Amino acid sequence: MNRQQPPLLSRGPSILHAPPRPPERDVYNIIPIHNFLMDHPSLRYPEVRAAAAALRATGDLRKPPFVTWNHNNDLLDWLGLLFGFQNDNVKNQREHLVLHLANSQMRLQPPPTIPDALAPAVLRKFRIKLLRNYSSWCSYLGQKSQISVSSRRFRTGTSSAESNDHRRELLYVSLYLLIWGESANLRFAPECICYIFHQMAVELNYVLDEKIDPDTGAPYLPWPSGEFGYLKSVVIPIYETIKTEVESSRNGKAPHSAWRNYDDINEYFWSRRCFHGLKWRPLVYSCNFFATTPKAKRVGKTGFVEQRSFWNVFRSFDKLWVMLILFLQAMIIVAWEGKDFPWHALENRGAQVELLTVFITWAALRVWQSALDAGTQYSLVSRETAWLGVRMALKFMAALTWTVLFSVFYARIWSQKNADGGWSDEANRRIVSFLQAVLAFVLPELLALGLFIVPWIRNVLEELNWPVLYWLTWWFQTRIFVGRGVREGLVNNFKYTLFWIVVLASKFAFSYFLQIKPLVAPTKVLLNLKEVTYKWHEFFNSTNRMAVVLLWVPVVLIYFMDLQIWYAVYSSFVGATIGLFSHLGEIRNIEQLRLRFQFFANAIKFNLMTEELFLSPKMTLVKKLRDAIHRLRLRYGLGQAFSKIESSQVEATRFALIWNEIIATFREEDLISDQEHELLELPPNCWDIRVIRWPCVLLCNELLLALSQATELADEPDRLLWLKICNNEYRRCAVLEAYDTVKYLLLMIIKDGTEEYSIIRNLFMEIDSTIDTEKFTEVYKMSLLQQIHAKLTSLIRLLKQPEKDLSEAVNILQALYELSVREFPRVKKSIAQLRAEGLAPRSQTSDAGFLFEKAIEFLDADDANFDRQVRRLYTILTSRDSMHNVPKNLEARRRIAFFSNSLFMNMPRAPAVEKMMAFSVLTPYYDEDVLYSLLNIRRENEDGVSTLFYLQKIYEDEWENFLERMRREGMQDDDVLETKQRDVRLWASYRGQTLSRTVRGMMYYYRALKMLAFLDTASEMDIKGGPPDGLDGPHLGMPFPSRNLNRATSNINLLFKGHEYGSALMKFTYVITCQVYGQHKAKGDARAEEILYLMKNNEALRVAYVDEVYLERGAIEYYSVLVKYDQQLRREVEIYRIRLPGPLKLGEGKPENQNHAIIFTRGDAVQTIDMNQDNYFEEALKMRNLLEEFNNFYGIRKPTILGVRENVFTGSVSSLAWFMSAQETSFVTLGQRVLANPLKVRMHYGHPDVFDRFWFLSRGGVSKASKVINISEDIFSGFNCTLRGGNVTHHEYIQVGKGRDVGLNQISMFEAKVASGNGEQVLSRDVYRLGHRLDFFRMLSVFYTTIGFYFNSMMVILTVYAFLWGRLYLALSGIENARLAHTSNNKALGTILNQQFIIQLGLFTALPMIVENTLEHGFLPAVWDFLTMQLQLASVFYTFSLGTHTHFFGRTILHGGAKYRATGRGFVVQHKSFVENYRLYARSHFVKAIELGIILTVYASESSMAKMTFVYIALMITSWFLVVSWIMAPFVFNPSGFDWLKTVYDFDGFMNWIWSSGVFTKAEQSWETWWYEEQDHLRTTGLWGKLLEIILDLRFFFFQYGIVYQLHITGGNKSIAVYLLSWIYMIVAVGIYIIISYAGDKYAAKEHIYYRLVQFLVIALTVLVLVILLKFTPFQFLDFVTSLLAFIPTGWGMILIAQVLRPFLETTVVWDTVVALARLYDLLLGVIVLAPVALLSWLPGFQSMQTRILFNEGFSRGLQISRLLAGKKSN
Repeated sequence: MNRQQPPLLSRGPSILHAPPRPPERDVYNIIPIHNFLMDHPSLRYPEVRAAAAALRATGDLRKPPFVTWNHNNDLLDWLGLLFGFQNDNVKNQREHLVLHLANSQMRLQPPPTIPDALAPAVLRKFRIKLLRNYSSWCSYLGQKSQISVSSRRFRTGTSSAESNDHRRELLYVSLYLLIWGESANLRFAPECICYIFHQMAVELNYVLDEKIDPDTGAPYLPWPSGEFGYLKSVVIPIYETIKTEVESSRNGKAPHSAWRNYDDINEYFWSRRCFHGLKWRPLVYSCNFFATTPKAKRVGKTGFVEQRSFWNVFRSFDKLWVMLILFLQAMIIVAWEGKDFPWHALENRGAQVELLTVFITWAALRVWQSALDAGTQYSLVSRETAWLGVRMALKFMAALTWTVLFSVFYARIWSQKNADGGWSDEANRRIVSFLQAVLAFVLPELLALGLFIVPWIRNVLEELNWPVLYWLTWWFQTRIFVGRGVREGLVNNFKYTLFWIVVLASKFAFSYFLQIKPLVAPTKVLLNLKEVTYKWHEFFNSTNRMAVVLLWVPVVLIYFMDLQIWYAVYSSFVGATIGLFSHLGEIRNIEQLRLRFQFFANAIKFNLMTEELFLSPKMTLVKKLRDAIHRLRLRYGLGQAFSKIESSQVEATRFALIWNEIIATFREEDLISDQEHELLELPPNCWDIRVIRWPCVLLCNELLLALSQATELADEPDRLLWLKICNNEYRRCAVLEAYDTVKYLLLMIIKDGTEEYSIIRNLFMEIDSTIDTEKFTEVYKMSLLQQIHAKLTSLIRLLKQPEKDLSEAVNILQALYELSVREFPRVKKSIAQLRAEGLAPRSQTSDAGFLFEKAIEFLDADDANFDRQVRRLYTILTSRDSMHNVPKNLEARRRIAFFSNSLFMNMPRAPAVEKMMAFSVLTPYYDEDVLYSLLNIRRENEDGVSTLFYLQKIYEDEWENFLERMRREGMQDDDVLETKQRDVRLWASYRGQTLSRTVRGMMYYYRALKMLAFLDTASEMDIKGGPPDGLDGPHLGMPFPSRNLNRATSNINLLFKGHEYGSALMKFTYVITCQVYGQHKAKGDARAEEILYLMKNNEALRVAYVDEVYLERGAIEYYSVLVKYDQQLRREVEIYRIRLPGPLKLGEGKPENQNHAIIFTRGDAVQTIDMNQDNYFEEALKMRNLLEEFNNFYGIRKPTILGVRENVFTGSVSSLAWFMSAQETSFVTLGQRVLANPLKVRMHYGHPDVFDRFWFLSRGGVSKASKVINISEDIFSGFNCTLRGGNVTHHEYIQVGKGRDVGLNQISMFEAKVASGNGEQVLSRDVYRLGHRLDFFRMLSVFYTTIGFYFNSMMVILTVYAFLWGRLYLALSGIENARLAHTSNNKALGTILNQQFIIQLGLFTALPMIVENTLEHGFLPAVWDFLTMQLQLASVFYTFSLGTHTHFFGRTILHGGAKYRATGRGFVVQHKSFVENYRLYARSHFVKAIELGIILTVYASESSMAKMTFVYIALMITSWFLVVSWIMAPFVFNPSGFDWLKTVYDFDGFMNWIWSSGVFTKAEQSWETWWYEEQDHLRTTGLWGKLLEIILDLRFFFFQYGIVYQLHITGGNKSIAVYLLSWIYMIVAVGIYIIISYAGDKYAAKEHIYYRLVQFLVIALTVLVLVILLKFTPFQFLDFVTSLLAFIPTGWGMILIAQVLRPFLETTVVWDTVVALARLYDLLLGVIVLAPVALLSWLPGFQSMQTRILFNEGFSRGLQISRLLAGKKSN
C-alpha cells in the first residue's frame, strides 16, 4: 500500500525545496528494523531481534483482500492494510514498539532463558499498562472489554494456544498504538480514543475468530479500510466537529458555555449514549454529536459548563468558605459577650444558643450553593440528562427546607425562653430537638469524616462500578470517570492533616484575639452613638450602620485572606526541615568540597557506577538497609566506606574519567580557563607515580607545609614525621607524587648509559633504602631540604620554558649534586666511599666540575604531555596560595558544589545503561532565536551599547576564556570577530535564551550515556590500557594545546569501542517540534539553516514539523513530518510523513505543537523541556538514577510525574532579574518540596518534569489544549494527573537550568499571562473537581497553592481600597468627629494595616526566599542577600507585581480576555519609552494609584483626626508606599529611566502619541487605537460583567457627593439640592469643552480670528463668573482647587460607564465627545505620572543612583555598567 502523492498543482511554502525522498531501506529513525544485515550498533542486541521476530509471526492470519501481500510484512503491516492506517504511521509505530519491547526485555530480571525470543511477561506487562485506562473505561461504562487473552500466567511453553495469545496481545497493543499515532488532535480526548479502540478491537476479534459478515456472507472485513481509510472515515469526522466548535468560539472570545472544547468532546464518551448515539460502522453522521447537526439540536456542553463569575471561587472550594464564614460568625457571637477568653463566654447559656445560628447560616449557604449550581450548570440538562435537572431542583428544595426548619426550631427556643422568663426544662428540650435536627443535617459529613480516617475504603468504593453504589451516591455528586479513588494513604493523610490543623489553629487564634475581639467595643460605641452631626445630606441618619459596615469590611477581607500568610509561614519552615533531612546545602562551596573530596570520589562510585545485580533485582529490606548504612558512612566518612582510592584500583581511573569529563565540559563552556582546567583535572597515573594524583587545587601548599614539618621535626624518628605528614591525605600524596615525579624526570632528561645516569639512579636507590628501613631522618640533614627544594624548583622552571638553556641546566644539576651527595648526609663520605657506592664519577681525571655537561638531553619542544607533567610538578613544588578562588567563575563554583552535594543525598542506585529506562526529551519551538546573528549582537542601541558588548561585560571572565580558546587555535584577539563568526555567535547564544543553548544542554544526556555505557562494560584493560598508543598518548594525558575542545570530541571518546553509540541511541532521543520549520525552509529563513546545523552536530536530535502541501483548487493537505541529518548521506532526510486531518492548531499553540510531535518520542519517560532551558553534563549523569524513581512507591502509588528542581540562570543580568530568579528559585525548590511532601498536591508547573510516557499517552498527553481556558497548559496536566489517580513527586538531587524574563515589561507580561491563566483556571472543570473530589485538607492545599494565591493577592488590594474608602466616608460624613477618633479601634486597625503592609511588601515571596537561602547558602549570606534586595528596592518591585496579579486575575474572571503574551526573552539594555510604559501600565497601575492618591489627599485635608496618631501615620506610610511603587516602578527599573534628555524626548513622544489618530495605525503609534484595544474585554464580557463594571465605576461619583458639602460656598447647607446643583458645574465644564472644540473644527483652519474670539469670550465669561462668586458669595479660591478633586473623578467615572455602554452610544453624537474627553483625561494622567519622573531626572545624581540600583549585581562582579550606559566603550 505505497502512498501515491496526489497530483500537485503548486507545492506550498514548505515543500518546495524538500529533497526527493530516498529509497526506504536507507532511511530509518533510530534502529534499522527493515534490514538486520546492516552494520548498526543497536542490532547487536538479541532483544531487538527478538521483538522484531515476534512481530513477524503473521503465520496463518487471513490476508487482507485487494492488496498484494509481501512475505516480509509483519503484524503492523497486516493491521495497516486491514484498517487503512497510513504507511508511515505503521513504520513509526513498528520502531516505537520494537524499541520499547527490546528495552523492557533488557531490564527483565532474571534474564529470559531464550534471549532471542520475546518474553511473554514483558509483553503482558506492557499491554496491561498501555490499556489500563481502556479497561477502566469499559468497567466504568459497564461494557465488556474487547481484549480476549487468557488470564492465566504465561508459562514458557510453546503450545499453539499460548503463541496465539502472544500474537493477540501484540495485535491489541499494536492496534492501540496505530490508532493513537494517527489520531492527531483526538489525542487530547483519551476516552474518545478508547471508544475507537473498542470498536476496532471488536472488528479485529471478528477477523481473528474468522466470523462471517451477516450482510455479505463473506468473511468479515473491518469498516475503515483502504488508503487513508482510518483517517478519512474515523478521524476527520470527529476532527471536523472539534474544528466547527472552535470556529464558533470566535478565537476564544465567545463565552465558554457557548461551544464545546476538547474536554466536552471527550466527556461525551463518559456516558453510554456514545454507544447508542454514534453506533459506529464506522460513524453515523446523523448523530447529534457531530457538527453536521444544527447547533440547536447538537449535543451541548458535557459534564461541566464554564461560566464566567467570581462565584466560581466559592463554588469550587465551598467547604473552605463555609468553614471561614461559620467560624467568623461563631467568633463574633463569642466576642460580643465581652469576656477575656472564649471559654468564659461559653459558660453563658444564651451565648451557647446563639451559637446554634451557625447551622442556619450553614443551611443558607447550601441554598446559595445549590442555586449557584443550578444557575451555572443548567445548560447541561437535556432530554438525555433529565435526572441532572431533577437533582438540582431537589437539592435546592432540600437546602431551603433545612434553612426554614432550623429557623423555626431556633425561634421556638427563644419564644419558649422569653415566655418562661428563663431557661426552663421546656426551653432546654427545644434546644435538644434542635440538636437532633442538627445531627440529621451533619450525618453525611460524619460519614465522610469516617471515610477520611480510613481512606483506602473510600478508594475501593469509588473504583467499584456497582450500580447500587451509584444510586447511593447519586444525591451527593455527579458520577464522572475521573476523580475516583484519589485519596492518599494513611501516613500521608496524617502528615498533611497535622500540617493544616496547626495552620488553622494559629489562624483562628490570631483572628479571634487580634482582629475580631478588638473591633467589638468600637462597634458597640458606634451603634450607640446618637445625635451625630453629619457634614452632608444623610439618608439614614437614625443609625450609623453604614459606618459599622465600613469599619468591618477591611477586617473581614483580611480575615478571609490571611490563611495565605499562615500557609506561607508554616510551609517555609516545614520545607526547610524537609530540606535539612534531605541533606540539601551540606556542601555549599568549594572549601567544603575540598574537605570531602575523597568521600566524593566514593560517592561517585556508589551513585553513578552500576552495582553488580544479584539474581533478585528487587530491593529487599536487607539491601535497603545496607545501602542506607553505606550512604551514612559515606556522608560522615566513617569506617571503610571511603577507603582511600589508590592508583592500583580501576575505580580511581573510572573516577578520573568522570571527573575529567565534567571539567572538560566546563572548559568547553568557557566557564574556566586553560590554567584552571589543569588545576582542576585529575591526571591519569604515569611516570611510575604510586599514589592517586589529586587535582592540583587540593595539593596546593601541601608540599611546602610538609617541608616545614620535616625541618621542625628534624631530630624525631622517621615514623613520627611520616605519621604527621599522613594525617593529611593530600599532603601524603603531594610528597609521594613530587618525589616520584622528580625521580622519573631526572632519569628522563639524563641520557641512559652515561655515568651521570647511574649516579642519579644509585642516589635514589640509597634514599629509598633509608626510607624503607625508617632511617631517613637519622641519615640525612632535614635542614637542607629547603635548599634542595629551591634548586629543584629552579630546574623545573627552566624545563617549563620553550627555549631551554643547557649551561644553566648543567649548573643547577651540579649544585643539586653537591647538595644531595656531599652536604645532605649527616656523615660526610670520602670520595672513595662515594665511588664505591656509585655516587661519584669512576675516572680520577674527571672532576665534579664537568659532571652533567654532556649527559643532558632535553625532550622535543612540542611534547605536550611532558610539558603538562612539568607544569603540574612546578605547581605542586611552588604553590603557596591556598587556591580558594579556583575556579573563579561563580557559576562553575555553584555547579560543582551542587553536584558534589547531590551525591551525598538519597537517590536510587544507577542501573547499567543497558538496563536503564529509555527516555525522550521533547521541546516545543515556534520561531524564537536559534542562534543570534552577528548583525544582531553587534547592533548598538541609542546609548551605543551592543548585546555583544553587554555580554562581554556581564560575563567578562567567560569572554576571556573564550578568547584564550581561540588563541589556542591560532587566532589573534582582533581576528576573532571576523574569522570565527560562528564561534562568537555560539558563545553569545549560549548566554541567552536560545534554542541552541537548550539543544547543547539536552544533548549532554547523549554524551553522558555514551560515557556511562563505556564505563559499564569496560574491562580493566580498556580503562587502564587505553588505545594502542598507550596511556600517555592521546588518552588522558593527551597533548593539551592540540586537544580539540569542540562539542564533538572529548578525551573519553578515544576509548570507545563502538557499541556505546548504539546503547545511547536506544535509550535516548531528543525531538524538537519546530512547527513552522517547513515554512522557514521554503522562505530561506536563517533559522532553518541553523536548525539544520544543530541536527548535523547532534546525531540523536530529531526535528518534527507540520508541512503544508498545496493541491489543485486551493486545497491544502497537512502532514506531521520527522526529519534527521543522515551522517552517511550528509544531508537532511525525511523519516516519517503522517497526514493530519487538517490544520494543527485548533486550541492553544504550544500544547498542539507538543501533541503533534509526541508520536515521534520513544522510551518509558518523556521530559518536557521549554525553549528557555539549559542542562549540565554533570546533572545528565544522574538521569539513570532519577528514572529509577518510577519503580519506587511514594505513599500508596508509584510516581507518574517526577518533579525536577530548576536553577534560574538569568539572575546575574540585572537586579530585577535577580528578584525574579530569587522568587522563582524559592518556589521551584522550597515551595514544590512542600507541595510534594507532605501536602501531596504538587502539580506540573513548567518544564523540567519527567512524565511516565505510557501512562500519559493513554490519558490525554502531557498538556491540555482547549482555547483560552487552558492558556496555562502546563498545570492542567498536573490537574489531569491528580484527578486520574497519578502521583507527582519532587526530587532535588538533580537540576535543570531555566531562564526567566529579565526586564520589567517582560516580567509584567509574563505575570499577566500567569495571572490571566489563573483567572481561567477558576472557571475550569479541573479545579472544580479537585475542590470537590479531594479530601478537605488536600483541597485547602490545592486552593492556597494555585488560584488562592492570586485571589488573596487581589484581596490584599481590595482591603486597601475598602480601608481607604471607609476612612474617606467617615471623614466626609462627620462620623469621625463624633468620638470615633477616641475609641479603642486603633488596635484592630493597626493589626489590619500591619498584615496588609507585610503582604504588600512581598512576605509571600520574601520568607520562603530567606528560609531557602539559609538552608542552601547559610544564614548570614541569606540575610545579606535580603538586605541587599531591600536596598535595591525589591519591595517596590513586589508591590508592583501585586498590582499586576490583581488587575489581570480580576479582569480575567470578570470579563475574560486571557491571551498568550510573547515576552521576547532578550537582554535589557534598551531604554523603554514613556509611551510604551504608559500603554502597559496605565490601566493596571497608574489609574489605580492616582485614585488612591486622590483619596489620601482628600482624607488628609478633610480628616479631623489628629495628624500624628498611630493609625494616621501607619495608614499614610503604607498607602503612599503603594501609590509611589505603582507609579514609579516602571521608571526606577528602566535603563536610563532618569536621564533628563530621554525624559524630554519621552514627553514629546507621548504628546505625539496622544494626538495622533488613524484607521490602520497600531496601538504603539496612536492613542485612539490603544484606547479601543483596552476596551476589548468589555466587548466579550457578559451582562453580569457589564453590570458589575458599572457598579464599580459608580464609586467615582462619591467624591463629588462628599466634597461638595465641604465647600465654603454651600454655607453649611445640607440639602440634597446642593448635590444636584453641583452637576451644573459638570454640565458647564463639558459645555465649554464642546463649544471650544466645535469652534476649533469649524474656524481654526480658515477663519482663525473667529476661533480666537470664541476662546476669548469663554475665558472672559469664566473669569467674570469667578469674580462674581468671590465677591457676592462665601466662595473662596481654595474651593476651586477642592472642587477639582471632586469633579475630575466624576468625569472619569462617566467615561468608564460610557465605555461599558459603547454598543448603544457608538452610533450617537455623544461618542465623539466621550473619545475627546477620554483623550484629555489620558493626557492629564500622563502628565501626573511624568511630573515626578521629570523632577528626579532634573535633580543631579539620580541617574547614576538608579543605574546602581538596576545593575548592582553586575557592579559586584566588576561590571562597568556606567561606562556601558554612557556608551564610552573600552573595546
